[in-house]
Amino acid sequence: MNLQLSRIKLDDVSFGSQTRIEDDELIVNKGELVDVLEEDRRIEKAEVSLARPGEKVRIIPVKDVIEPRCKVGEGTLFPGSLGEMQQVGQGETRVLDGVAVVTTGEIVGIQEGLIDMWGKGAEYTPFSQTINVVLDLTPVEGIDEYDHEEALRIAGLKAAAYLGEAAEDVEGKEVEEFSLPAIPRRNEKLADLPKVGYVKMLIAQGLLHDSYVYGVDAKNIIPTIIHPNEILDGALVSGNCVAACDKITTYQHQNNSIINDLYRRHGRQINFQGVVLAPELTTLEGKNRNCQYTASLIENLGCDGVIISEEGYGNPDSDLLQICKLLEDRGIKTVLVTDECAGQDGFSQSLADSRPEAEAVISTGNVSHPVKLPPAEKILGNQNTLPNLAGGAEQSLNGDGGVTVELNAVIGSTSEIGYHNLSAELY
Repeated sequence: MNLQLSRIKLDDVSFGSQTRIEDDELIVNKGELVDVLEEDRRIEKAEVSLARPGEKVRIIPVKDVIEPRCKVGEGTLFPGSLGEMQQVGQGETRVLDGVAVVTTGEIVGIQEGLIDMWGKGAEYTPFSQTINVVLDLTPVEGIDEYDHEEALRIAGLKAAAYLGEAAEDVEGKEVEEFSLPAIPRRNEKLADLPKVGYVKMLIAQGLLHDSYVYGVDAKNIIPTIIHPNEILDGALVSGNCVAACDKITTYQHQNNSIINDLYRRHGRQINFQGVVLAPELTTLEGKNRNCQYTASLIENLGCDGVIISEEGYGNPDSDLLQICKLLEDRGIKTVLVTDECAGQDGFSQSLADSRPEAEAVISTGNVSHPVKLPPAEKILGNQNTLPNLAGGAEQSLNGDGGVTVELNAVIGSTSEIGYHNLSAELY
C-alpha cells in the first residue's frame, strides 16, 4: 500500500467570496460553509470564526480538531463516517498544512477542554500553532444526547472536507510517501532487522468515550490489524470527549506521531510490522477478551517488540498493563506510552494498575499538573463551562477573567501518542 501526503503549506486564513487557495492563503466563503453545516437538521445554528497563533483567543469547550484534506481522483475523506465505505491509505491526499477545524458549542456531557492561542496555555497544546477555523454549533432544542454528539462530530468532518476541496487544483510543495508492502515481501528483504509492531489502544466505552473505525463504533469490534496508512489517511475518527489532555483528536489520528516515527526507522533500524487496534472496554469480560486477542495478533505478526499507546487513564490502565504482561510472557518486548494521574503534587500513584513486566514506560506528563492562564481578549465558545471540564472546578474562573485548571482541561497537553509539546529533563 502506497500513500502520498502532499502538503500545501498555508500562512493565513481569511474570509472571502470564494473558497480557494491563493498565495499560500486559504480564503473561505463563510456563508457557504455555514450552509453546509446547517444542512444537518439537528444543527439550529452554526457560526464560523478564525483563531490564529499569538492572538489572545481562548476556545472553550472544544470537542474535536480535524485537519482539512482532499483525496485526489477517486476517494473520499473519512469513509464510513462521512461518506460511503472506501478503503483509504493509498493514492494522493492533499493536506492543508497549518490549518485545523475546531468544533465547539454546547457539548454533551461534562468532560471537554480548551485551547489558548497565546501565552502559557499555548505552550501546552499543539493546536495553538495551527490557524483554526472554529465552528460554534448550536443543536436544535430537545435533541437527544446521541444525535447531539453525532451532529457535532459529523459537522467537523464536513467542514474539513469542504475546506479541503480548495486543494483540488493546488499541488503541494512537500510530498511525504508512506509505503509498506505485504509482510512476506517485507520480511524477506529486511530479515536482519528486529520486527516491531504497534498496538494503538482506542477508547470505546460508550457515549462521549468512543472511537470510530471506518464509521464503525470501536465498541463493536474485536482487536484488528490495520495498515498504518489507513490511520494516517482518515480511517479513524474521534468521538472521545473524556479528559481533554489525552483524548486523541481526529487531527492527531491523521498525524499519529508513533506511526510517523516507526516509518522513519523502517528499513534502517527496524522492520515495521503494522498496527493492531485494541478497543478499551468497560467490562472485565471485554477487557480480558480484547487483551488476549491483541496479544495473539501481535504474536502472529511475528513481532520481536511492540509499542503500546494508551488512550485515557483510569480503568484503561488495566488494559495497558494486561497487554504488556501477555506480550512479555510470550517473549515480546514492550514499550508503553501513557500519561500519569499523579496528583497536583506529583506524588500519587501514577497509574491505576501496575505490573513488574512494565519495565519500559514513556510518560507523556502528569494530567493533574495545575496551570494558571491569563484572561483572554476574546472567547470563542463559553468560558462558563469551566466547572464542568475534567481538570476544572467551581473556583477555576479567577476574578480577573483568567483561569486555573489542571492539564486535564487543555486539549492534547499529554497526548499518549506523543503528539504534544511536553518533554522531560534529566538531572
